[in-house]
Amino acid sequence: MRALFTALVLSLALPMAACSTNGSETESVATIPLAIAMAGQTHPFRVEVARTAEEQAQGLMFRTGLPADGGMIFPFEKPRIASFWMKNTLIPLDMIFIRADGSIDRIAENTIPESLEPVVSGGEVAAVLELAGGTSARLGIDETARITWKDGK
Repeated sequence: MRALFTALVLSLALPMAACSTNGSETESVATIPLAIAMAGQTHPFRVEVARTAEEQAQGLMFRTGLPADGGMIFPFEKPRIASFWMKNTLIPLDMIFIRADGSIDRIAENTIPESLEPVVSGGEVAAVLELAGGTSARLGIDETARITWKDGK
């Protein structure tokens, strides 16, 4: 009887563990391909998509790290002035504000963890891409780059 109980507990615990987060990544979250192209080079990424208002409000809060080729994109239904803050975000991020045509409006590099200061786009944008802080400088990404992704809804 004890062995049966142990097997039952383990069978219930394993599926829950597969969907849990460990602070640095979400194991069960689907990602989409995204590319940043400039000066004849393309930098590929796999990013999470924050589609809903709830997902966008949560963003990358409480994460303790991001993969070098990972991040999160926040697409908007229609272009708008975007304003983000770093409340409960524990790691520095590069925020790339993307116009509807895929061009870059502004890059806010190494935003300050847990800051309540708004980080605002320079104009109307269709999406915001968050990457690990320092990624833009490391790869030489600037406002001349173009960003493309397949939403995969």
